[in-house]
Amino acid sequence: MIEVKNLNKSFTDKHVLYDINATLLSGKNNLIIGASGCGKSVLLKCLVGLEKPQTGSILFDNRDILNMNPVELRVVRKEIGMLFQGTALFDSLTVEENIEFPLRFFSKMSPAERKDRVNFCLERVNLPNVNKKYPSEISGGMKKRVGIARAIALDIKYLFCDEPNSGLDPITSRVIDELINEITKEYQITNIVASHDMKTVFDIGDHILFMYKGKLWWEGNKEDFRHAVKEVEELKLFIDASYFE
Repeated sequence: MIEVKNLNKSFTDKHVLYDINATLLSGKNNLIIGASGCGKSVLLKCLVGLEKPQTGSILFDNRDILNMNPVELRVVRKEIGMLFQGTALFDSLTVEENIEFPLRFFSKMSPAERKDRVNFCLERVNLPNVNKKYPSEISGGMKKRVGIARAIALDIKYLFCDEPNSGLDPITSRVIDELINEITKEYQITNIVASHDMKTVFDIGDHILFMYKGKLWWEGNKEDFRHAVKEVEELKLFIDASYFE
């Protein structure tokens, strides 16, 4: 579980996040949604440590990452997996080498153990026998699955996904959603997804956070979300606009 308390973030004279308080649940798909510029990407960056807020706390299972020394922070970072919007695979490395990359830096595995772990992760995302291919030789959907395999290469507790369906066709998007959902439930991961895709929200969203103009405007489960769409004007406008993008 991740708890966010009284989080504020500014860039020079622009206030981006206003007093955010939220709980991100273990074993659940926590969907952060909202229009472009609402603050969800900045919130995601604060959560993974890429941006430092001016005030507040971010607790990973009661461990505040904003008050850690480098050794303590390294321990938590080993528990975090990240699926980037553009996958961020290294073009010069093979699929196998891309997945092995975090294992080289954050584990003490032998080369043989790393290879076994890579193969396990590729099997888990339904991509056996692509070890020696390069990113340029596989499809967009396959790249996303390689990105997921790399994200779970370490024994992670927290998975962050930034627009996981970006650039994918509707059928492939649903495959990626289902894969992320399966891994979240199977390993009881605290999964945080920033997304514009309303199909993703309704298909796999367990806990939903709606951002509006830098504030957490609404938070709740999927059943409550269906009612809120009719009752919260800002949320209704966002949903209506999303279906006509």
